[in-house]
Amino acid sequence: MPKFANISVVIPTYRREKVLIDTLEFLLAMQPPPAEMLVLDQTEAHDPSTETRLKAFADVGSIRWLRLTEPSIPKAMNQGLLLAKQEIVMFADDDIKPEPGLLIEHLAAHAAHDDVIVAGRVIQPWEEGVDLSRETNFRFAGLRSAWISEFMGGNFSLRRSTALALGGFDENFVRVAYRFEAEFAHRFCASGRRIWFEPTACLHHLKDAAGGTRTYGDHLTTWRPDHAVGAYYFALRTGAWRGILTRPIRSALTRFHLRHPWRIAGTLWAEARGFVWALRLLAQGPSYIKQGEPRRL
Repeated sequence: MPKFANISVVIPTYRREKVLIDTLEFLLAMQPPPAEMLVLDQTEAHDPSTETRLKAFADVGSIRWLRLTEPSIPKAMNQGLLLAKQEIVMFADDDIKPEPGLLIEHLAAHAAHDDVIVAGRVIQPWEEGVDLSRETNFRFAGLRSAWISEFMGGNFSLRRSTALALGGFDENFVRVAYRFEAEFAHRFCASGRRIWFEPTACLHHLKDAAGGTRTYGDHLTTWRPDHAVGAYYFALRTGAWRGILTRPIRSALTRFHLRHPWRIAGTLWAEARGFVWALRLLAQGPSYIKQGEPRRL
């Protein structure tokens, strides 16, 4: 068995405490462990115990711990691409528990399929213990490998050189960065490449209730446009006009809103603000990594 798996693991994190430490310990205990692990930390201030553990990991070289001042999922991921030393880069959520073969199965899939995105299996808390062996429809907790059109941002890998050539991730996906994966998948596939779902590259999403994108609230109950803006920006960028027309109706006609009809006005207000925000972002043009941009520190 090699001493290290030739892969850079990049973990963007925001306002996570014990679950982040647990995630790092799970990944560092893997055999073989990743050649490097970059933690792109957007948290303003950690609990003292978390701060101490992260510093200890960094001091012995177990992780590369980088503090970022602005919370942004795609910006943190772009930093990871720029700083990664391995050609294969895997992105993982900060609240996960990996299966033992996670890293080697990502690498094996890249060896079998040239220049692809490898989308790994993600088991959500409500899918634990569910028998999916007879499932016919695709789902990211499924057991059947397949060519697919999108991926989940919490468990995927790709070639660093390819991602940089495509400009990385669009930093115009703000706040919860809703649909940023779909936009990158759209560009990736438009370049003639494909996305391979590899169920043996598996992790369990712990879905911690605090921190991460859940800092911005639930999309059903919030009056803020933090979710809607990504949906409309994606639709405008890719020409998915039907999504623009139907989203306001679909956002208000949910089981939650049928039980809480007084929330509909706030939801539609958030949709309208999100659409205007998306139009402004579209006018600015996409925010990609510039060709030849140096590694950031």
